[in-house]
Amino acid sequence: MLFKPELNETAKAAGERVARVASRARRRTVSITITLLILGGLGYIAWTAMQQKQAANRNARPDLPVPVLAAMPRVQDVPVYLDGVGSVRALNNVLVRSQVDGKLIAVNFTEGQDVKKGDVLGEIDPVLYKAQLDQAVAKKAQDEALLANQRLDLARYQQLAASNAGSKQQADTQRATVAQTEALVNSDQAAIDNAQAMLGYTKIIAPLSGRAGLRQVDQGNIIHASDVTGLVIITQLQPIAVQFSLPQQQIVRVNAASAKGALTVDVFGNDGTTVVDSGKLTGIDNQVDPTTGTLKLKAEFPNASFQLWPGQFVNVRLKVETVAKAVVVPSSAVQRGPAGTFSYVIGDGDIVTAKPVVVTQQNETDAVIASGLSASDRVVTTGFANLSDGAKVIVGRDEQTPAADLAPRKKRSSREGQAKDGQAKDGQAKDGQGERRGKKGERGQVEGDQKGQTGPAQGGEPSGSGAKSQP
Repeated sequence: MLFKPELNETAKAAGERVARVASRARRRTVSITITLLILGGLGYIAWTAMQQKQAANRNARPDLPVPVLAAMPRVQDVPVYLDGVGSVRALNNVLVRSQVDGKLIAVNFTEGQDVKKGDVLGEIDPVLYKAQLDQAVAKKAQDEALLANQRLDLARYQQLAASNAGSKQQADTQRATVAQTEALVNSDQAAIDNAQAMLGYTKIIAPLSGRAGLRQVDQGNIIHASDVTGLVIITQLQPIAVQFSLPQQQIVRVNAASAKGALTVDVFGNDGTTVVDSGKLTGIDNQVDPTTGTLKLKAEFPNASFQLWPGQFVNVRLKVETVAKAVVVPSSAVQRGPAGTFSYVIGDGDIVTAKPVVVTQQNETDAVIASGLSASDRVVTTGFANLSDGAKVIVGRDEQTPAADLAPRKKRSSREGQAKDGQAKDGQAKDGQGERRGKKGERGQVEGDQKGQTGPAQGGEPSGSGAKSQP
């Protein structure tokens, strides 16, 4: 067989053409695929944007009036208070101790009893001290008898000296002896007084009126005047004092107010809102505490119902002045923004306007307005969530204020809501079908009755109901 080069070249050219055609087909397929993916992504993005726009259009609320509650400012006299924290202290607190040593033979009080000044709280065995008193009395009687004899001798010596029957020196000596004995009698009287005092100290007396605390010593024990514990502590509860502190920035204000007259101080109970007692400011400290920067003040309260107890921490307020004819609004009407405090004022056409206000005093319920509002303005107190400057409002009544729930309500899931809605729809459909069936039954019964009534008269075939009624 002979070799032919033309056939090999033809085969190679054909293979190259096939390869080029396949390469072009692959490139075309890839480009078509990429184009389809890009078009699909753009379509998905456009569809998502359209759905969001439609949802926003569905959820968009019409421009309706905002429901709010409003109030009118009040013009009244408002007291100005300075708040502080203090502690209750007794005006007098006494540790009752024995002034003599001896055996405690009686305790005449009960723990927690109210005692009066001069009441006998306890008694010490008085036998020893009574004997000492008797001894002092006897010694004085002895010295008084000696003094009487010496005075008689002095009178005789003076008569003898006057008639020159005796020496004057003897009379002068007797006069000195009489003076010495007189001094001894005075010393005996002092000893008697001392013995009487020691005997009186055997009865332990209450030095003031107050409430007795817990007993420190039991009956039968030997007590001494040097004992540290004593017998009992008596605390005066009526009246009672409260010591509290105020910032040093209020010194000038408090001094100016106290110069005009006595200042009223109120004490709050455990809830922080109820005033349990009112009293008067009795003292201002003469220096500021450098560690805290506060000034100590002291007030006195009658404590008629024993609402205050020594050692108790309390909240107090000091009335320094009264602002006459002040504009007062509810505290909820005062709002705070970037530029300061403001209030929404309802104008003509129930259109609200934000007005800046200056607040001089505010508590949990009321706020005193120095400027920005007048007594004729109507301010918004509730409903600020959807409120803005220039918005239209609808003013409700106070009884329409929503009440707070006692406990959080159970949240209904979307599945439960859909199931309940489906059940409601099914029930409505069943009710509709039942009504249609009932109407059809009534219509058929009416037609049957009509046929039964008209059949015998026409001589035609009787209806089913007519056949049943004949024997």
